[in-house]
Amino acid sequence: MQNRIMRIAASIAILAISSVTASAQKRYPSSAGELSVETVTSGLEHPWGLAFLPDGRMLVTERPGRLRLVEADGKLSRPIAGLPSVMARGQGGLLGIALDPAFAQNRLVYVSFAEPRSGGNGTSVARGRLNEQGTALTAVGMIFRQMPTINSNLHFGSRLIFDRAGALFVTLGERYSQRDQAQNPANHLGKLVRIRPDGSTPADNPKKEGWAPEIWSIGHRNVQGAALHPDTGQLWTAEHGARGGDEINTPKAGLNYGWPVITYGVDYSGAKIGEGTAKPGMEQPLFYWDPSIAPSGAAFYSGPVWPAWKNSLFVGALAGQMLVRLSTEGEKVTGEERLLTDIGERIRDVVQGPDGFLYLLTDEADGKVLRMRPAR
Repeated sequence: MQNRIMRIAASIAILAISSVTASAQKRYPSSAGELSVETVTSGLEHPWGLAFLPDGRMLVTERPGRLRLVEADGKLSRPIAGLPSVMARGQGGLLGIALDPAFAQNRLVYVSFAEPRSGGNGTSVARGRLNEQGTALTAVGMIFRQMPTINSNLHFGSRLIFDRAGALFVTLGERYSQRDQAQNPANHLGKLVRIRPDGSTPADNPKKEGWAPEIWSIGHRNVQGAALHPDTGQLWTAEHGARGGDEINTPKAGLNYGWPVITYGVDYSGAKIGEGTAKPGMEQPLFYWDPSIAPSGAAFYSGPVWPAWKNSLFVGALAGQMLVRLSTEGEKVTGEERLLTDIGERIRDVVQGPDGFLYLLTDEADGKVLRMRPAR
C-alpha cells in the first residue's frame, strides 16, 4: 500500500513539474529529432549534484554548502538543516549526492564535500537521514575522509554511486599539486574508493600489497562523472584531463589508469606530462577528448522516450558548454553526438528522471535545473 501511494505521489509530482515554465522552451536539433529544453527551477548558486526522491521531487546540492529540495511546482525549499561544515573555495564545496538503495525504508542520504580541516582540507562523505518534512538531515555522521589532508582548492572529485552489490563508489581527485601521488596506492589522492554504506571495507575489494583496503583503482586525475551501465552494472567514469586528455574509463578492481605517467593531454603551459600515452601495466581510456571539454556529471539512458539512445552515455561539459552523447556497444564507445551546443551554460550534472526525460544542472551563479525532452 505504501509503495502504491509513493508511486501515485511521484506521478503527481512529475505532472506538476512537467507544467513548469513550458512557455520558456528552447529547441535544439538531434539525431533522435528536435529536443526541447525547459527550465524547471532557477536561483540555485552553482548547483553540483541532483538526486530524485521516490515521490518525484529532487534534492540538489549547491557548492556554497546548501542542500535544497525542489518541489513539484519547481519551488525551492529553504536550505535543509543538519549538513556538516563545508569549505566553499575554488572547486571545493558541497558536491556529490546519492540516496541509499533502500531510501524508501531508511531515508538515508549521502553527500560528498570539501571538508575544512586543520592544515587544509579534503574530500569527505557524510550520511544522514532526511526527516519526513524534508527540512533536515538527522543523525549525520562521517563515513569517509580522503587522506592525507592537503591545503588546496582544486581537484576534489567527487561523485557518489552505489553498485549493484550495495557498495558505494567515491571518486577522488589528486588535489592538483599532488598529482604524482595518484600512483601511490597507500593514500586516497587520485583514486576511486569503494566502501560499505557505513564506511567499512567490502570483502571483495582488491587485496593488493601496499594498497589501502578501500581503494578500488589508482592513477586518476579528477573524476567528476560516474554512472552504472544499465545492463551490465559496470561503472563508467568521466575524468578531467589537463589540456586535452579528458577520459572515459570503466575502472576495474586493482587496475592503474595511468595519471600522471600516461595521458593524451599536456600541461596548461604546453609542457609534456609523464612518459607518453601508453605504458605496460597501465590502462588505456575507452575514449578521450582532445581538446578538452571538461566533462562532469554522467548518466546512461535506459528510458522509453528515446529508444534509439538506449545505453548511450550522456556527459555534461563545463568548458564545452554542451551535452555529449556517446553511443556504446559493450565496453566500446562507438560514436559521439554533441547536443545543445549553443546553450551557453556549463552543464554540471546529468540525471535520468523517473519520467524518462533527462535533467541537467547548470553550474552558474544563477544555476538552473533543466529538463530535456522531445519537442512538441
